[in-house]
Amino acid sequence: MIPILEVVDLHAAYGRIEVLRGVDLRVPKGAVVALLGPNGAGKSTLIKVISGQMRPTSGEIHMAGVHVKGAGPDELARLGLTTVPEGRSVFPNLTVAENLRLVSYAGVPAAQVYDTAYTYFPRLHQRQDQLAGTLSGGEQQMLAMARALASDPALLLLDELSMGLAPLIVEELYRTVAQIAESGVSILVVEQFARTALAVSDHAAVMSGGRIVATGEPDEIGRQMADVMLGGAA
Repeated sequence: MIPILEVVDLHAAYGRIEVLRGVDLRVPKGAVVALLGPNGAGKSTLIKVISGQMRPTSGEIHMAGVHVKGAGPDELARLGLTTVPEGRSVFPNLTVAENLRLVSYAGVPAAQVYDTAYTYFPRLHQRQDQLAGTLSGGEQQMLAMARALASDPALLLLDELSMGLAPLIVEELYRTVAQIAESGVSILVVEQFARTALAVSDHAAVMSGGRIVATGEPDEIGRQMADVMLGGAA
């Protein structure tokens, strides 16, 4: 079966500093793939290249068999790729409902946006009239994910979902990731802290020094890699 995402021998650099050094990665359709590794491994750069925010220097990117290297974020969004970037991108001076309503301007009916958001994240329904900037970090992450899901993506990229959040909130978010995957959405989740991500993943890959250094089943990867490599209790 053709994977939803295939990256082949991908290279990328910031000026003269090469950050991605021949990355090969596959995300099967309908699967959750955890991409793990320490800070500086190149994980977030890989997400930027896949999502069209940064141009690679060489290599191939295919989405559902279509060559998409060089495509911009808008074109990739039309193909079904949606990204929740590191750092929770919400509009702090708008309410929860207003943040969600913005998605409807891309052509998705507002009622559908609200229904999707509040089904996955009932807490957002309780906070719908609250300014997004006054939400907790976990609730802001829920809002960012809800906005991404409203476009009915085929492939969802989640970059450092757990950053700055308490372990219990992270577990709650990853339970929702599992529900999203059950609906048929393919997911690539990038994490420094791995255990919770591995628990909901079908496949895992470890990145270090700008390369994929290990791939396999989540249990196998969890056994192979030391806690120092995969991070703490999250």
